[in-house]
Amino acid sequence: MKSLKRYGASDLLDFCTGILTRLGVGEEAARLLSDTLVQANLRGVDSHGVTRMGIYVERIRRGLVDPGGEPEIIRDTPAVALMDARNTLGQVASYRAMRLAIEKAKAVGTGMVGVRGSNHFGAAAYYTMCALKEDLIGIALSNAPATMAPWGARAPYMGTNPLSVAVPAKGRLPIVFDMATSIVARGKIILAAQKGESIPEGWAMDAEGRITTDAEKALEGAVLPFGGAKGSAIAILIDVFAGILTGAAFGPHIGDLYRNLEGRQNLGHVFAAVDPGVFGDTDEFKNRIAQMIDEIKGLPPAYGVEEVLLPGEIEFRTAERRRREGIPLEPEVEEMLLGLGREFGVPWITPVGP
Repeated sequence: MKSLKRYGASDLLDFCTGILTRLGVGEEAARLLSDTLVQANLRGVDSHGVTRMGIYVERIRRGLVDPGGEPEIIRDTPAVALMDARNTLGQVASYRAMRLAIEKAKAVGTGMVGVRGSNHFGAAAYYTMCALKEDLIGIALSNAPATMAPWGARAPYMGTNPLSVAVPAKGRLPIVFDMATSIVARGKIILAAQKGESIPEGWAMDAEGRITTDAEKALEGAVLPFGGAKGSAIAILIDVFAGILTGAAFGPHIGDLYRNLEGRQNLGHVFAAVDPGVFGDTDEFKNRIAQMIDEIKGLPPAYGVEEVLLPGEIEFRTAERRRREGIPLEPEVEEMLLGLGREFGVPWITPVGP
């Protein structure tokens, strides 16, 4: 097994921020975007980490994303709001929308903010975990460019439309669920193609509707929904909320992040926060979640399974290890970042290992 160079999280954060500020992104926005990427790497979600820097820079450079765009609240009630992201960075609009949902939840018990006119927002758990700091449940949905075929079809119609829910617990790690509605996030197929690796059978089909293990052919075809018809239905419903309800683009009308370098994405998101305190005592809720966690962890493992794990548990352990040992980067990602550093005059960072 090859040994990858590892880099400190703070060093990667500063490097990516430096690239973006030299591109004309404001310091605060650049740091937020970079933090979403580095946090994804820390949690082991490398498909949504710094590997995305290249396409983000390219879309900003082409004028397809307006890093100076100012999101606007166009509808507002005590519990619900609608935001027009004004084609700004998806991370900026999403963070503001999540903060607004949290404020509403603290005021009236629940908050829901829809977003339209947005761009790729990174890993959904970044936003739902913001609610944990306030003892709230966080929820995030987003649509995505059409790369996934509905159940029974061979042509893509909807995206890998992610869903995340974060739930606080007393004295335990929170439950943090973050998933694409495809069998696998398309970013993992992109990474495999970049590395010239094959993908497991059942992840995707080629343009002719045949199951393929060739990552390049998979990118020309469609990824498959998790759970067959059930996953397909969930992806469609996420697009109803994130796309149609908000007034954003939906299905194949969304601009593709990688393949459409001529037009905007007009993505849609929905962020929500729920205060357990409106249903009863917050501490009691968190204690009951802790009880559930302990009872699930105490169940006998299935044959061949070492430990019963809760959603997010692997990511928390990975983050702890990578904070200590550094974030490993594939050579292809290193080379891409090095190229950006040379172009924008940002010195490359020193690895912390191996």
